[in-house]
Amino acid sequence: MEISSSDPKRSPSQPCSAEITDDHMTFPLREISQTPASTSESCGLFMHWKLQALRKTDLSKKGSVDKDIEEVVRDINLQDCYFTTSSCSGRIILIDENPDVSLVQKENCSWLFVTHDLCTKEDVFSGLQKASGDAVLKFEPFVLHVQCRTLEDAQLLHGVAINSGFRNSGITVGKKGKIIMAVRSTHCLEVPLSHKAKCLVSDEYVEFLVQTASLKMEENKKRIGRFYSCLQTELHKRKQVKDQDGDQLPVRPVYTRRRRRQDGDKTRDVAQPDNSVDDEETSILFQDMTLSSVQE
Repeated sequence: MEISSSDPKRSPSQPCSAEITDDHMTFPLREISQTPASTSESCGLFMHWKLQALRKTDLSKKGSVDKDIEEVVRDINLQDCYFTTSSCSGRIILIDENPDVSLVQKENCSWLFVTHDLCTKEDVFSGLQKASGDAVLKFEPFVLHVQCRTLEDAQLLHGVAINSGFRNSGITVGKKGKIIMAVRSTHCLEVPLSHKAKCLVSDEYVEFLVQTASLKMEENKKRIGRFYSCLQTELHKRKQVKDQDGDQLPVRPVYTRRRRRQDGDKTRDVAQPDNSVDDEETSILFQDMTLSSVQE
């Protein structure tokens, strides 16, 4: 069962299982990397958090994990070093916003239509007929929040996410030692369709938006498949290393490496001495990332 926060209220922009959010401040990655290894006391605290979280009732609007990510969530929660705190497989949603309420106070928007699969223009038109305010069509991609036992555990999962196409993923570190790895993507869609119950767009445009949202959903499902496959591979490698070396696990995060061709090789060949290293440099495919300290 997926985990939710103690607050049952949830805005339409939140994941299917309510996310625990806090104010936070950021600090450089190099400062986090020098944090000492977790002690047995911190491991015990992590297991306490995990057991406490798994006993909670899923208070999300759906009330259960989405079908497309059931295996992903299950396999993560079976690991001693991880447990999920919120998730959504991705959805196409039509919401009805109150035009007289400020952007900050739109948690009480009503849902006119929602699906975690492909949709049709008939679904959207049917929802628009129920609108009394500003109807907005959205596509929200897969999102997953995982609490990790150590920073190295989070880095491994972050590498899986980045290599699977979820380039907006990141890690937050709380003052009480809670480490959260968020799997996020950027291929979203948000388009207003009506204002004060009056439709502002043509039927042809609605049909175009539905096709666009469906294409994004199909790509989203492919990325989930890549994420699950990469996750299984890395967890299998991790288990093999643990079986060979006991509890000694590699601290290097798993990121894909690739060769970058450089222009002007001849010019550099002249400038470099004969005993220089290979002209090609290896770069890590790594999104600029900051680690955040969460105010808990």
